[in-house]
Amino acid sequence: MMKTSLQSLLCLSSLLCCTTNRALSASLTVSPSRSQLFKGEAVSLRCEEDDSSAGWKLRRNTTRNTRKECDADWGISAGSSCKISVTFPSDSGVYWCESREGATSNSINITVTGGPVILQSPVLPVMEGDDVTLHCKTKTSNLPAGFYKDGSLIRTEPAGHMTIHHVSKSDEGLYKCHSSGHGESPSSWISVTASKPQSQ
Repeated sequence: MMKTSLQSLLCLSSLLCCTTNRALSASLTVSPSRSQLFKGEAVSLRCEEDDSSAGWKLRRNTTRNTRKECDADWGISAGSSCKISVTFPSDSGVYWCESREGATSNSINITVTGGPVILQSPVLPVMEGDDVTLHCKTKTSNLPAGFYKDGSLIRTEPAGHMTIHHVSKSDEGLYKCHSSGHGESPSSWISVTASKPQSQ
């Protein structure tokens, strides 16, 4: 009888845990809203939450640490927000929000470069059918540049920006830019999500 009760309790706890995780949700936003930053720039991350009592906290995985919470050696925490006043290449990594119960938000990849060029690209997934503009930039201006996807040149743009019209899943991939005389940006992954079905 004792064993059965214990099994029932464990089963119930498991169900409650999973239900709680499904019920909680948060989405991570970042400002500036781009996936690449120059060394020394500031960045703010925020958990947009349905339930503030869930205790959402920012965490990250970098080459140095895994699952480190904001304030634990990085960032300045303010509730469910976190600010890094001066970024370094060691801040490159994956960032997400996590609740006390272990529920997680979407994750965001951020790359901090000490180089002279970045690719300004969407940090959040792009909806199918939308237009996306990529910029090849130094700290002061756009650069005439070649834009690459998965290592292959797409095209060269004298104005330093390239628009992909009506994106589809086939546009998903690893993008970078190269500008003669300045150098190459790091690569960033652009994700494409299915468009929402039209309501009847």
